[in-house]
Amino acid sequence: MTSTISQKHPRGLYVLFFAEMWERFSFYGMRAILLLFLLDNVRGGMGLEAAEAAAVYGLYTSSVYLLTLPGGWLADNILGQKKAIWYGGIVIMLGHIILAIPGGTSTFFIGLVTVAIGTGLLKANISSIVGELYPEGGARRDAAFSIFYMGINLGSVLGITIVGYLGQKINWHMGFGAAAVGMLLGLVVFHFGSKKYLKGYGEVPPVKISTPESDAKSGSEKKLGYGLVAMLVLFLSALQLKGLIDMTTAQGLAQGAGIIIVTVSLFYFIYILVAGGLTPVEKKRIYVLIVFFLAAAIFWSGFEQAGSSLQIFAERYTQRTFGGWEMPSSWFQNFNGTFILIFAPVMASLWIFLSAKGYNPATPVKFAIALLLVGAGFFIMEMASKIAVTGQLASPLFLTFTYMVHTIGELCLSPVGLSSYTKLAPKRYVSQLMGIWFVAASLGNLIAGLFAGGFDEENLQQMPALFQQVTLFSVGFGVLLLIFWKPVKNWMGGIQ
Repeated sequence: MTSTISQKHPRGLYVLFFAEMWERFSFYGMRAILLLFLLDNVRGGMGLEAAEAAAVYGLYTSSVYLLTLPGGWLADNILGQKKAIWYGGIVIMLGHIILAIPGGTSTFFIGLVTVAIGTGLLKANISSIVGELYPEGGARRDAAFSIFYMGINLGSVLGITIVGYLGQKINWHMGFGAAAVGMLLGLVVFHFGSKKYLKGYGEVPPVKISTPESDAKSGSEKKLGYGLVAMLVLFLSALQLKGLIDMTTAQGLAQGAGIIIVTVSLFYFIYILVAGGLTPVEKKRIYVLIVFFLAAAIFWSGFEQAGSSLQIFAERYTQRTFGGWEMPSSWFQNFNGTFILIFAPVMASLWIFLSAKGYNPATPVKFAIALLLVGAGFFIMEMASKIAVTGQLASPLFLTFTYMVHTIGELCLSPVGLSSYTKLAPKRYVSQLMGIWFVAASLGNLIAGLFAGGFDEENLQQMPALFQQVTLFSVGFGVLLLIFWKPVKNWMGGIQ
């Protein structure tokens, strides 16, 4: 099977596969223990209240993806994707080293910020190069992203298992140190592999030829860009002064960050539509990307509760003792990565098979299916929470089946979305728009963190209703997308 795949896909894909695998080892490994470290007041953790800890968690995971937007801009305009990946990896490694050093609150938050900055520089750009390897697009590119996605989740499984065990069972900072080692291995793979198999890809952007007309147009675009930034700052300042947001506390900052993310995304889409120099066909494709952005944000707001509300449910309300051995609660997050490794090759083959038969579902339909599945997963959790409110521990099978359903939904949305953004984005904006794709994940992560902060141990009766909200919202948007999938597909301008 391996030889067959190698004939179909360039070897550069596997360089990116293993580089991303080790980067995700560090990211998901650290994420698995982050909320637990923030809550812990026994073994040297931060000892924060649940609402504050969940807000910090949501801020971190959302900022990681929000920073892919400036990371994409730097790659498109200054560094090129390869250099952005290299420098981003170095910064991530330094951030994990800082987290591995036992210190005060300031040291910890400096480490978190450093990891977020590095991830913002790396994440969108490595996906952009995967798309660059397949200029013809089509189902083959979708299949490549499914293979690439296996690397992400193999790293996730290894990271959660190793970092989760070291952090929960031995020492929190040893877990953070293991994440730094993982990123170092990713840098080694990328440095040597890209020299041989990624020549000509992700290079420094070409110097633009300057003419009086292009200079005038560029000047007007810059003025509009500066104007939009000024409007954004004024808008957020007004919200703060009016007391509609309070960015002086972790929870207030998390809630304010949601408004910031939505506003930044809106302003960016306005900018690219008004001053991006797009053709009518390209503008319609941007409208499609906006629809996909909204669908992805809703999907991730449910899915990313793996590290927040589902982590709390695993820790406090799930049976984890088997024959006298207690499983670390962070290991439940491994179900997602394990199911990805099982189902990703199946889904990749399925898209190619259906495409050959003329039955490959349109991308909007795949997104709709993903939303319906994440809603179904939270329906399962609603059933589990009804057991928890009686004072009994829920069976681990509830979380197991939830992760399985969510994983199949993820495979309908995430690799397909990555591929679609590289296909639909105008070439000159590809890394920036890949950044926007991850900003959707940023918004979803933030909502997931705030949702977990709503868990009140004094009022467990609310839990089923909280899970039901996610079900209804996800299913509702999924049904809406199913109704309007044909117009959305037509706006794609023939791109499959």
